[in-house]
Amino acid sequence: MNFLPYGRQNLDEDDIGAVVEVLRSDFLTSGPQVEAFEREFAAMVGAKHAIVVCNATAALHLAMLVGRIGKGHRVVTSPNTFLASANCAAFVGAVPDFADIHSVSYNLDPGSLEANWKSDTKVVVAVDYAGQPADMPAIAEVARKRGALVVQDACHGAGGAFIHNDKTWKLGAHPWADITIFSFHPVKTMTTGEGGMLVTDDEEYARKARLLRTHGMERDQSRFVGLGAAPGSQLSEIGPWSYEMQELGYNFRITDLQCALGRSQLRKLPRFIKRRQEIVARYNAAFDGLPHIAIPRVQGKHAHLISWHLYTLRLDFRSLGKTRAQVMTNLREKGIGTQVLYIPVYLQPWYRLTYGYAPGKCPNAESFYTEALSIPLYPSMSDADVCRVIDSVQEIAGKMGS
Repeated sequence: MNFLPYGRQNLDEDDIGAVVEVLRSDFLTSGPQVEAFEREFAAMVGAKHAIVVCNATAALHLAMLVGRIGKGHRVVTSPNTFLASANCAAFVGAVPDFADIHSVSYNLDPGSLEANWKSDTKVVVAVDYAGQPADMPAIAEVARKRGALVVQDACHGAGGAFIHNDKTWKLGAHPWADITIFSFHPVKTMTTGEGGMLVTDDEEYARKARLLRTHGMERDQSRFVGLGAAPGSQLSEIGPWSYEMQELGYNFRITDLQCALGRSQLRKLPRFIKRRQEIVARYNAAFDGLPHIAIPRVQGKHAHLISWHLYTLRLDFRSLGKTRAQVMTNLREKGIGTQVLYIPVYLQPWYRLTYGYAPGKCPNAESFYTEALSIPLYPSMSDADVCRVIDSVQEIAGKMGS
């Protein structure tokens, strides 16, 4: 019996061949595959600029830096997310803060965002949990009338879209986010092994992100600021070797090996998403109405556009008569992996000690956490795999299905 993890990468011979081709080329990093991947990803989402980096945490960090966020600023995000969505604020000396989630989408609730707004809030990081887009028009309305930057953390949603006013908007190419971040971790909808992407239509944000990605180092001589040695000295000589470190940057670069894999994966992304949607539809049909279990719901009319990184059930463990750990163990014994995503970020020890956060801050997020359990969802699952997951979950709920 093969083990089914909650998520995993999907690689084939085309992917392997793309990486091997780079291994036989002249560039392993900082070469043509990087620019090609950026160009193709930007075209896919419909954005003017795409800046690829070593991981999505680095991309979120860059979003804070290009937005000139720092000490004295507050960054509000969802507590129902991975640590990086909030840590990026702490990296630059800002205060990470949290508003509660919507009870249907499990994304940042615009009403809670507005009700808990503080005057020093300068950025909202809206997370697309499981791939379902946050309510970006409503979030942007709250944030922009108060002069705040809007960052969409679409790390779960590469290739996804949403509907607003009967029009389809791709993640990364709509007017309600200034910057959008994507992740290419192996369990996401496509992978580069590790990797992330910052996309934006803003020329200055893109220029600054590229600069800070590589040590703050500028090679375009037309942009040199010329604060070196006295004019005329040999130390002031400019040639084809010249570069200037204009800001304190980072080594957030990604390799050509990874970008070649990303380009290969990008071509398959529509197929990956279609299969994810098929599995979600089968799960929904099997689990809807089961006692003690709630399926994920969609806020809005865009269910057919969601890329579905995760499939997270809500289980009433008390009514089931089992703890979550017992349910996870029972499923694992059947060869089915599960995961809990996520512990509310502000309940982590460092956040509680540093900022004084405590239970009760975001009741919807805390309630969701106590019931959440993500089950296997990835494109290479066979129909038999899906049936095995369905039968096992139905057995847990006390009802076997066909």
